[in-house]
Amino acid sequence: MSGRIPREFIDDLLVRVDIVDLIDSHVPLKKTGNNFVARCPFHAEKTPSFSVNRKKQFFHCFGCGASGNAISFLMDFSHLDFVEAVEDLAGFVGIDVPRESIEYQAAGSKKEDLNSLYRLMEQVAAFYVEQLRTSDEGKIAVEYLKNRGVSGDCAGDFMLGYAPDEWKALASRFNPKLLLEAGLLVEKEGGQPYDRFRGRLMFPIRDKRARIIGFGGRVLDDSLPKYLNSPETPLFHKGKEVYGLYELLEKNSKPQRILIVEGYMDVIALAQFGIHYAVAALGTAASQAHLDLLFRFSSELVFCFDGDKAGREAAWRAMEAAFSSLKDGRQIRIMLLPQHHDPDSLVREEGVDGFIGRVQAAETLSEYFFGHISSELSLSEMEGRAQLVNKAKPYLEKLPDSVFKEMMYARLKELSGWGGLDVLENATTLDSRQAYRHNPRQDSKIGRKQFQGNKSARTAIALLIQNPRLAELVEQRDIDWSGLEFPGVDLLKNILQMIADKNPANQAVLLECYRDASDEKTIKALALWDLLIPDDGVDAEFCGALDTLLTQARNTIWERLLDKSKIKELDAQEKELFRKMQAAK
Repeated sequence: MSGRIPREFIDDLLVRVDIVDLIDSHVPLKKTGNNFVARCPFHAEKTPSFSVNRKKQFFHCFGCGASGNAISFLMDFSHLDFVEAVEDLAGFVGIDVPRESIEYQAAGSKKEDLNSLYRLMEQVAAFYVEQLRTSDEGKIAVEYLKNRGVSGDCAGDFMLGYAPDEWKALASRFNPKLLLEAGLLVEKEGGQPYDRFRGRLMFPIRDKRARIIGFGGRVLDDSLPKYLNSPETPLFHKGKEVYGLYELLEKNSKPQRILIVEGYMDVIALAQFGIHYAVAALGTAASQAHLDLLFRFSSELVFCFDGDKAGREAAWRAMEAAFSSLKDGRQIRIMLLPQHHDPDSLVREEGVDGFIGRVQAAETLSEYFFGHISSELSLSEMEGRAQLVNKAKPYLEKLPDSVFKEMMYARLKELSGWGGLDVLENATTLDSRQAYRHNPRQDSKIGRKQFQGNKSARTAIALLIQNPRLAELVEQRDIDWSGLEFPGVDLLKNILQMIADKNPANQAVLLECYRDASDEKTIKALALWDLLIPDDGVDAEFCGALDTLLTQARNTIWERLLDKSKIKELDAQEKELFRKMQAAK
C-alpha cells in the first residue's frame, strides 16, 4: 500500500493499545505491584528483569536495557521495520492502516501509485492461471506439472500459471506504463517494449500479506535461462523476500522449523507430500535479511543444499549471513542431500518419514562449521591449530553477544588448545555480561552528567515526559524563558514545544515523537526513572522542581548583572531586566 502513515493515526493507535495486553500475547506476564514482569525475550536470563508498566505504556529490561513503547516491542520482538510494526499493531486491535496520498519517484521519472501495481500483479497472475487452464500452450505446462506429481489443488494453492509464448500478450491487455514499473515488460532501446516472461511456467511470488510482488518463470524445454525472476521493482526486492512464505504461514502460522531449499519446484514438491514448511531464496544466496525475516516465525531454520560441490559451496557461503543472525534462542542446521538428489527426488525415494528424519538429524551450525573448517587441517600440529583459530575467528566475531558466542569460543579453544582465546572471549563478551547485571542505583544516576548534578532539572523533565499533561501547568505560569539558563533548559523547552505541537495523550505517544532523534536516549532514560512519587503528589512535585529551577536561573542572572554593574555600566536591555528583577524581589 502506498503513501505515508499519518502521524495522527500512529498516535491514536498507541492510545488504543494496552501494551500489557500486547506483550502478554507474546510473552506471558505476571503482575508484581504496579508492574508486570517476565523473563526477558531479548536475552537469556534465569530470573525476570523484564518489566512492563501499564500506566506509562512502556517496557524495560533491567538486564539488557531493551525498552520502548508498543511499536518498539514489535520491532524488536518480531524483527520488523517501523511500518511493519505499525501495521501489525493495527492488526492487533483490528483496524486498517490509512495512508496519506503521495506519489513515489521511480526509476525513469515514472510515477505510479503502489496500489495500482498490486492490482496489476493480481490481474496478471489471474491471466497466467487462466492461460494454464484453458490455452493449448498451457496444456504443455499442465503435462509437465503432472509428470512432476503436482496436483491441481497444489497448483491452485501456489497460483501456478503459464505465460504465453508471445511478445505482447500482456502489453495488449494491461497498462504498459504499469507493466514497465512492475518489471513485466522489457524496454528495448529504439524499439517497442515486450513481455519479459514468454513460454514459461509461472510462479507468483507473494509477500507474507498475500500480495503478489513478483514472478518467477521456468522454461519447459532446454532453452536458457532455465529460471527467470522479476527484476528489482518498487514492489520486489529479492534480497528481502523468499518464495513460499505466505503459503507456509497459511498452513501453520508458527512452524516448529522452516526448511530453506534452493528452488520453486522444491517448495511445491515438498508441499505436495505434506511438508508445508519449506521456502526458497529467489535466485540469490540467503541473506541476513532473509534469515531475520524467517526467524520472526520460527526459532529453527534448516538449510537444505544439494550434496554436490556447488551445494557444499553454497552451504559455506551461507555461514556469513547465518552467523550475523544467531542471537540466543535461534538455531540453524545444515542438511546436505545425497549426491544426485534434490528434495523432490529424495522425498520420492525415501518417503516422507525418511525425508523428515533427515531434516531432524541435520547437523547443527556449530557441528557443520567446525567440521568443515578443520576438515583439511592437521589439528595434531601446532600450525594446523593456528590455522584453525585464524579461519574461525572472523566468523565468531560476527556472532551477536550471547551465550552461544561464548560456547563457540570455548569449542574453538578446546580444538586449538590456545589459552589466548580466553582474552578474546572475555573481550567480546564482557560488555554483554555487564549489561545483564542490574544496578539498583542506576536510576539515581540517570542524566547526572548531562544535568550536572541538578536534581531539580532531572526531576522536572522526567515528570514532564512521564506525564505530558503537566505542560498545562507550565502554560498557566506564562514563563518568560529569555535569558534563563540551567542544565537541561534546552531539552525542557524542546519537550514543551513538542507537547504543544503534537498534544501527545500519554508518555508512549510522546516517546514515539522522539524516535531516531538525537535526544531519544536521554528521553528514554528519564521515562524509566522511578521517582517513587504517589499519583496525587505528581503535580506538586513537578511545580516544586520547576519553581526551584526558575528561582536558581533568575538568581544566576541577578548575580551576573549585579557583578557586571560593579565593573562597568549595563546596556539598556540589561538595565531594564535588572530593574524588573529588582522590583520582583
